[in-house]
Parts: sequence; C-alpha cells; structure tokens
Amino acid sequence: MSVVVAPSPILDYSGAVAGTTDSADSTVAWHYGDPFGEQRAAMHRLAVVDRSHRFVLRITGTERLTWLHTVSTQHVAALGNGQSAENLDLDASGRVLHHFVLTELDGTVWIDTEAEGGPDLLSFLQKMVFWADAVPVAATDHVVLSLLGPQVTALAPVLGITALPDIYAAMPLPNGGFLRRMPWPTTDSFDLLVPRDHLTDWWGRLTAAGATPAGMWAYEALRVAALRPRVAVDTDERTIPHEVRWIGSAAEHAAVHLDKGCYRGQETVARVHNLGKPPRHLVLLHLDGSTDQRPTTGADVTASGRTVGRVGTVVDHYELGPIALALVKRTVTAGATLTVGSVTAAIDPDSMPTEDAPQAGRIAVDRLRRH
Repeated sequence: MSVVVAPSPILDYSGAVAGTTDSADSTVAWHYGDPFGEQRAAMHRLAVVDRSHRFVLRITGTERLTWLHTVSTQHVAALGNGQSAENLDLDASGRVLHHFVLTELDGTVWIDTEAEGGPDLLSFLQKMVFWADAVPVAATDHVVLSLLGPQVTALAPVLGITALPDIYAAMPLPNGGFLRRMPWPTTDSFDLLVPRDHLTDWWGRLTAAGATPAGMWAYEALRVAALRPRVAVDTDERTIPHEVRWIGSAAEHAAVHLDKGCYRGQETVARVHNLGKPPRHLVLLHLDGSTDQRPTTGADVTASGRTVGRVGTVVDHYELGPIALALVKRTVTAGATLTVGSVTAAIDPDSMPTEDAPQAGRIAVDRLRRH
C-alpha cells in the first residue's frame, strides 16, 4: 500500500527547496539555501527541521501497551507515562519491515514512522487486535517537528515548559502535543508532535525565537554520521535487526528487547544473538570527494569487482564531506578498497562493529561438549 503525502506548508517559506521527487523527503524542505550552515546550526547552536511527512498513528484502550508488547520487538508492557521507545515490526523470518518510535502519554500510545510504510504498519496492527482492548487509528491531525542543538534549552519559555525531558522521556505541551527527547541524530535532539493545524504557528514561534530553519539534508547528514539507519533506505528486504545496530546493550541503541515474550520473527533474533553472526553489518563510508558524482541508494558496493554490499543513504556532511551508510558482508575488512558505482569509497574504521565477545549460546554448547 502506498501513501500520498501533501506538500508541507513550510515549503512556502523563503528559501525552502523541496527534496527530489524520487526521494522519501520530496514533500518537505531538503534545505533552505545554506545546507552546510544548517548542519552547523544543528550541531552547535539551534535548528528546527520540518519532518511533518512522518506517518503518525495512535493507540487507545486499556490493553494498548500489553497488546503492543506481544506484536512487536520492544518491551513496552510496563512503559510508564511520558516514556518513549524505539520498536520494530518483523516478518516471520525476522526481517525488518518497519521501524517506529512510540510514546505513552496520558492514556494514548503515539507512534510515528516513515510515510511510505505507515499505512502497512497501521493495517498490520489493526489486524492483530483480535479481542484486545486496543484501538490503533491514523492520526493525520498530528505532525512531527525536530529541534536540534545545544541551545534548545533556551526555548523552554516558548515551549511552555520549565525543564527539558531526559532521553526517551516526553512531556505534554500547552494546547496539545508533546516534546520528546531522542538520543540521535545529535546529543541534543528533540521531537515535537503537535496538532497539524498548529504547524505553521509552531514554525513561526520557533524560528522567531532563534531556531535556524534546517532541511532534511541537515538531519540526514547528522543521522548518517551518527550511524543511525533509516528503514527502507539503509535496509533492504533481507535486513535483520542485528545487521543495522537495532540490537544493543545500551537502551538508546536498541529497538529489540532480548528478554521478552514471543513476537513474530523472534526465533531468528534469538538464534543469531545466541549462536550465529549477522551476515552483514552497517558501516560508514567515506566517498571520494574529488568528483561531483554521488552513488544512488541501493547501488552495489564492490571490492575487486565482487559485490560485497549495498549502499543506503548518501549525503554530503559539512565536516566529513560525502559520506554514506552501507550494509557490507561481515568478511569485509576496514582497510578494503571499495567502489560504489564509479566512486571510490573507504570504510570508517571507527564504524566497524566489534564481535569479539563470546555468545551465550556458543558458551553453553561448548560447555556441553566438554562434559
């Protein structure tokens, strides 16, 4: 199922340049005339990004959390009021279908996800309700804005709050909506989920208070540098959570909880975690900046003429130059010379995951074999 997203009214603001028609960000601003300056503002000062093309849905009902807990990868049965989490929907083989962020607030679970996959996620959730007291519906009357930068604290009076929430915490805003803190794409990242008919009002108030308008170019560049994948861009039809850092020891790195009950795809998650290794892993690529050519999402990554992966998001970063996220075979080393299309690429060695820790399942098998 596809979804038609109307162009954001923020595109009418001076300097706004829409994303390309073939991109997932075609209905919002890609930049406002100074893409590198917008990235600097988001990292060092204060920027606001229009992400109103996100698909928003809400779930009400007394069993909304315990029910959602049974059909998704995250442990949310006891999620507290004002708490958020990242979550996944997997297919029966453990492959990623949807990634979404959820917030429990005042008797409602709010979910936002990619526009293209949103209707399918909603359809799946509605089909899985059965007899539970849970009612998932589209929330087209709400949209997402993001605030980035260390000076967000200066906006407290404009936001109508006295203090900023902690990571993955949320607090209600006056006149509807809420403010949620996220651990990415920067260390100072906040999402506002606000009524759609208040979008332009919020945009005007935030920019008047000093927030630099920043396009999705800035958001995507910082996300890539932070090694945060975007579903259906940095993932393909074979991607499992282990490959793209959605399983981790730190709460802010995990969309999969490894100690919870059954959900679709759990067998693959448990087997790879305990006994196997993911066939690919997500890395940061530095692309040859001496040419204006940029590879396209989905292009093959090759080494010595052999295909070893696929490239996802490709973007120019204000400090790092042209960079990309790529899924490459686990056997590819950090020092390998790679080519993406006609562009030479190198893996950032700091982005290579370490897999030295022994797995619990392997330890148990070895122990049994010794006795």
